[in-house]
Amino acid sequence: MLLGNFLIGLREGLEAALVVSILIAYLVKTGNRRALLPVWTGIGAAVVLACAFGIALSAASSEMQFKTQELFGGILSIIAVGLVTWMVFWMRKTARFMKAELEGRLEGALDVGPLALAAVAFLAVGREGLETALFLWTNISNSSGGSTQPITGAFLGLAVAVALGYLLYRGGLKINLKRFFTWTGAALIVVAAGVFGYGFHDLQEAEVFPGLHSVALEPHAFFAKFGDAGDWMQTVFQGVLNVTPQITWLQLVMWAAYLVPVMVLFLRSPSPSKPAPAKATEPAPSS
Repeated sequence: MLLGNFLIGLREGLEAALVVSILIAYLVKTGNRRALLPVWTGIGAAVVLACAFGIALSAASSEMQFKTQELFGGILSIIAVGLVTWMVFWMRKTARFMKAELEGRLEGALDVGPLALAAVAFLAVGREGLETALFLWTNISNSSGGSTQPITGAFLGLAVAVALGYLLYRGGLKINLKRFFTWTGAALIVVAAGVFGYGFHDLQEAEVFPGLHSVALEPHAFFAKFGDAGDWMQTVFQGVLNVTPQITWLQLVMWAAYLVPVMVLFLRSPSPSKPAPAKATEPAPSS
């Protein structure tokens, strides 16, 4: 779980860091440093909202009975996968236009006032924060009890994302963002496939779907053949693919049903944009 959550924290955190760096850089370059306070206020409010959302999810689930908790976790896991999938494809399509879009919104907000500036920053960062909180919560709640690896991985990923965002803002780091988001997007789809399958496993435990005891694969039994080395091999396998020690047939089918088509669509080269048709030249009026 450490590697999967590190990837989530890194990718989602870097998206938020890019948004923040674009907003701050635009205000500094245009000589609007006084507008930094409402922007930072909006960013801080978005971070607080994301943290509060994660805490609320944990508090709500802890008060539930087992079956209700599994139903709650299963539904949220599937919703989280849907949001992350949409985000991955959206980022792949619109990353090149993000800077112009944010600067356009910020320019309009400057004419309105501080509240509008705070709202632009809050909405831009808040969406990323809520998606990150939901996906991390589902990943952490599905991990083995008592393990701190998922939380550690998430914080490490977020910390690296903040550092990369600062270096990008200062101009000390040049990375190919298109390639970065393509590779991390593909890896995140693999993580999301595990969460998707795990969500249906939770729904089986909530008795929404049958087949909880119809086991298709038992990774722990396979890795046990390797002795002590099998322990860390199983940890890596489960952490990367985000699967359970026993995989039911429904879980396996839903994992493949998500992973194969989504990965094919994501890796397929986008169709080149068609050039805008040239306007027909009107004949000059005869004198």
